[in-house]
Order: sequence, then structure tokens, then C-alpha cells
Amino acid sequence: MKKLLALALLSFSLVAHAQESEKKPKSPIGGRPNIPNDLNFEFGFNQLNSRPADLALDFFGSRTFNVSYQFPINLFGDNSGITLNPGFGIGSDKLKFKEDKNLFRSATLGAESSELREVTSVYGNNISIQTNNFAANYFEIPIDLRYHFNKNNYSKSFRVSVGGKVGFLYNAHSKIKYDSPTIGSVKIKNSENYGLEKLRYGVSVKAGSPGFYVWSTVYLNDMWQAGRGPFATEASQINFGLAISVF
Repeated sequence: MKKLLALALLSFSLVAHAQESEKKPKSPIGGRPNIPNDLNFEFGFNQLNSRPADLALDFFGSRTFNVSYQFPINLFGDNSGITLNPGFGIGSDKLKFKEDKNLFRSATLGAESSELREVTSVYGNNISIQTNNFAANYFEIPIDLRYHFNKNNYSKSFRVSVGGKVGFLYNAHSKIKYDSPTIGSVKIKNSENYGLEKLRYGVSVKAGSPGFYVWSTVYLNDMWQAGRGPFATEASQINFGLAISVF
């Protein structure tokens, strides 16, 4: 998460520097700069479709955070109300499994695989678990086809969009922290592939104002490689939540 925030701040600094020599009028949305671009911060939840019952997730612990920068391309003229908005970004999805379980490398399948196990079965029954989650991080390329209801002033218009995104996995890791009566506090962060697909792609929908919107992305491919994930699952992801746009 710290890396994602650092990259987001870097993107914000670069865009602000590029615009500092050009004075822009303010929109009425809390002094939001009227720049024809969007720096989006999406917050929400991450769930699995078509999963087996044993792969149950804690809803509030399974969160998603995305940062993206998108720019508009007018289609069919300046006042058509329709823009194409490509961009780039990063996304982080957390999975928190119920019953103090997490992903570990499969002893049977070896590298680029995972199985779901209770943390206590790996590190001892007498431990007290403080932190236990799994995260997958992606470089993403989003593209939206957007309709603005106010065709004369997009910066004051309610808008809806449909589109999609492609993500490239660059990091996956489990993070476990526990207290042991014999060795004290222990933190373990283990990074490897866990059998995840390196590429994901999905369909997105968004609706809202230039400053705030609701969103959802349904991924069309399986999260894990065939036969390499827990229970040989073919589960896919669905993410949804709220977002703010800085520009």
C-alpha cells in the first residue's frame, strides 16, 4: 500500500508540474481544478465469483485500492457528450480468508502454486494471530467510453461510462504477524506467484459526478492458473466501491 501511495503522489506531482504554468478556472466542486484529465482514487471491496465454499472471504477484510490517470479524447465533436478515456494505473487487491487461513505454496505442485491452510497448522497451535492477509498488485491499463449528460460543460455534468481494463501482475505476497509464547512477536511477508494468472482483464462500469463516482469491475478470466490454485479453483474476481477524482 505504501508503494501504491508513493506512485500516486508521484503521478499527481508530474501532472501538477505540467499544469503549473497554465492558469485554469475552478469548478464549483470544492475548488477542484478544471483540468481535462482524471486522477482517480478508487476504494472498495474484492470478492470471488464461482468459488468453492472452503474459499470463503471475510467481506470487510477483502479490500481493493486502485489509482489511475485517464485523459479524454472527444468522439463525434466537442459537444457530442461522448469521450473515450484511456489511461494507466495500479491496483491492489487484498484477500482475507475466514477461519485464520491463508495461501501457502502447494507441497504437491511446487513453484507457482498455492493451497489454503490454517496459519496455526503451519506456525503452531499456541500462537496468537495479529495480522493475516494476502495481496495481489497489478499494473493496469483502463479505457472507458464515457457519456456526459451536460454536453456543453463536461466539468459540471453527471456521467456514466462502460469500459474495461487489463492488469499485469507484478507482486503477490502473504503477510502474517503473530505472537508466540516461546519466541515473541513474529512478522512474515512471503512474496511469490502462488499460481496466479499474470494477466487479468475485465469489464468496468462507472457512474457519478466529475468529483465522485461509484464503480465496479467484473474480471472475465480466472484469478489462478488452471489447476494451480487452492482446490484447483476457477474463481474469478469482482471489485466494487466508491471513488474520488482529484482533477
